[in-house]
Amino acid sequence: MGAVTEIFGINVGDAGLGALLTLVILLILTGKLVPRRTHEDVITDRDNWRQAYLESEKARKVEHEQTGELLEMARLGGHILTALPHPGQADEEEVSRGDRMDQAPRTRM
Repeated sequence: MGAVTEIFGINVGDAGLGALLTLVILLILTGKLVPRRTHEDVITDRDNWRQAYLESEKARKVEHEQTGELLEMARLGGHILTALPHPGQADEEEVSRGDRMDQAPRTRM
């Protein structure tokens, strides 16, 4: 004879119809036994979330690559701006007061 198993402390071999019904109700209440439709809904929901996650990761990867390109362009722009001469100064010589672009006389207050 096979081994007698116990579920929730009830010997399955000695269980009658009432005990089996009680066992099924207990399994449903504890969440160990769910209807097929509920299980299929959970599986479908899981698959939908997985697909949404994968699409989100693709978009994040594209965004990350574009951000890298934009940062490189910003660095290049920064280097170009710092390489330009400052207003009022020549490359290596200092501009005298008479060589200023705005020749309007200054008024003192």
